[in-house]
Amino acid sequence: MSEDVRMTLDAVRTLARTVLLGSGLSQAHAEAVAETMVAGERDGCASHGIYRLLVAANSIAKGVVAVDADPVVSEPAPALVRVDGGGGFAQLAFERGRVRLEEKAHGYGIAALALTNVVHFAALWPEVEALAERGLVALAVTPSHAWVAPAGGTVPVFGTNPIAFGWPRPGDHPFVFDFATSAVARGEIELHRRAGRPVPDDWGYDADGKPTTDAAAVLNGAMRTFGGHKGSALAAMVELLAGPLIGDMTSRESLDADAARGGSPIGGELIVAIDPAGFLGDAVADHLARAETMFAAIEGQGARLPSQRRYAARARSLAEGVVIPPALYRDIMALVPGE
Repeated sequence: MSEDVRMTLDAVRTLARTVLLGSGLSQAHAEAVAETMVAGERDGCASHGIYRLLVAANSIAKGVVAVDADPVVSEPAPALVRVDGGGGFAQLAFERGRVRLEEKAHGYGIAALALTNVVHFAALWPEVEALAERGLVALAVTPSHAWVAPAGGTVPVFGTNPIAFGWPRPGDHPFVFDFATSAVARGEIELHRRAGRPVPDDWGYDADGKPTTDAAAVLNGAMRTFGGHKGSALAAMVELLAGPLIGDMTSRESLDADAARGGSPIGGELIVAIDPAGFLGDAVADHLARAETMFAAIEGQGARLPSQRRYAARARSLAEGVVIPPALYRDIMALVPGE
């Protein structure tokens, strides 16, 4: 097969579930995990789409993931929710805790959800977008494996450590951004490696601490933070908020716990949800309208709001389906039982 493969989103969903179930994942986990992959593919985020089936299947095969973990929800304080994922993927743990997070945010004005003992491989924007669609302002952070060097160094300390934010927009898609504090997402480097393409020389270092355009060398060396010391400071903040603050691992500890198995990061995630009405009461609509004035000022000069490209890709993929590169499709089909 040498031509791109066009698939409907339902076909992507079915393929993802088939591979995940065939890899040994329980039904509940397979359904939750598949939806994040469908969302990535649907929104034109190839590095977080169906490609992640290879990542998830590898983590399952290496014994990093508890395939039938039953997440346990607890409430350590009135405005706090904790979900112990039991070593399973984070998606089901989030779904188990999301409703209580929403209820507490609406009840107290602000609430936080800590996901602990979970395995991460996906982006954070699906979580914050889901909360923003329900009228909440949301912030999410998580560390990963120690792949990223601090500014001024060449030895990995941080993970890619993404930060995601969601803001509700009445009558429109939420304002959402999700970016790694590394110069680029690790999945993007992996896609370059798979395609045999060089990466920019400011994405990372080789194992000897020298800048390189070789994607494989960066993956085996150290990635860089974005924006020098600014990205480095934000990466450290993420380590603290979603590591020691909630009693879970830092990126270095996650990599140590992996024990060279080559699986996805193990650790925690912190999600904060704020109900605008908690501060604003009956005036909430007026102040959300003021936010719309700011968005209009951005777009009015030709600038793009974060997430607009995703929403445009979503509209296309819902109508036309998505395109999967042939080499990736072959690799995924090799994981389908009986193929």
